[in-house]
Amino acid sequence: MNSSRENQIRPQLWRKIAAYSVHAFTATGAVWGFLTLLAIFRHDWHQMIVWMIVAMFVDGFDGMLARWADVKTHAGGVDGALMDNIIDYLTYVVGPALFLVEAEVLPQGTHLLGACLILLTSAYQFSQTDAKTADHHFKGFPSYWNVMALYMLLMNLPQWVNFGFLMLFNVMVFIPIKYIYPSRNSYMRGLTLVLTYLYGAIGVWGLLQYPNSPRWLVWASLAYVVYYLVLSLIPKKPRHAN
Repeated sequence: MNSSRENQIRPQLWRKIAAYSVHAFTATGAVWGFLTLLAIFRHDWHQMIVWMIVAMFVDGFDGMLARWADVKTHAGGVDGALMDNIIDYLTYVVGPALFLVEAEVLPQGTHLLGACLILLTSAYQFSQTDAKTADHHFKGFPSYWNVMALYMLLMNLPQWVNFGFLMLFNVMVFIPIKYIYPSRNSYMRGLTLVLTYLYGAIGVWGLLQYPNSPRWLVWASLAYVVYYLVLSLIPKKPRHAN
């Protein structure tokens, strides 16, 4: 009798351990975000890149792990979505905002303005009740400010060009375009996943070579950015339940 009860309790215990372990994995994003800030203060751009990559890796896989571990059922005392948003705001917004202040990528006198703008527009974007739609899209520009910061660092474009793109992306936050969520996208899913993982793998390889990242690779990576934007802008027919 006791053995039977133990056999029933043990799987439940392991499910709880797995679920809370996923939450702990998500929480490490705050550590990587903090280390990113320290690297930016030191103007250690290579170290900043490393911690940004680690933070994006955690963010890229924690959702999949959360669904696998069924955290809502087995670790319902922790709001994983809220934790994820808090950490994403740190890693995708606060870190890049500090980068804009500390790096020489914007025209003189616009550094603080640029940082404050992305902090404010992202606060709006993150707090929308439908920021992530039911059909797995982001509504409005999805605050990929860390990606923007990395491109500004690697491409070395004129400062006013960087400022122009920064203003454009801030406006795009308020335009209700539905941007795809690559890992949960159902439209051209196979191709999108292959291109996303390829973009990520090649991008990491190139970024880790900074300051000697191949310029051709940086420009070639924009092909995926164009694909992502085009796929997001294409009108999609709603799927009807059978």
